Amino acid sequence: MKGGLVVLALLLVAAAACVAVAEGAGECGATPPDRMALRLAPCASAAQNPSSAPSSACCSAVRTIGKQSPQCLCAVMLSNTAKSSGIKPEVAITIPKRCNLADRPVGYKCGAYTLP
Repeated sequence: MKGGLVVLALLLVAAAACVAVAEGAGECGATPPDRMALRLAPCASAAQNPSSAPSSACCSAVRTIGKQSPQCLCAVMLSNTAKSSGIKPEVAITIPKRCNLADRPVGYKCGAYTLP
């Protein structure tokens, strides 16, 4: 629990730093991936520990971002905000499968990772 609060605090600090970023049409539309990463705060534990079950709030957030686009979900999981919060991309990339999301883009290349 304490670790999750630390991660959330880091996410908030990183988001504040991103406010000055110009908004444009990127992977997540007008919202920069670093700001979108804040929506994955409920996934903090599941994105650091592959044996931690993702919460329903985490799965809901991943589903929402993933429906926007696989590119957005990938950009969020590999964002500076996620990295500075201790998120392990190789673990985070498994969350859609661990959430049993039937419509996840299996085989989608996300940087050096592939969605299972």
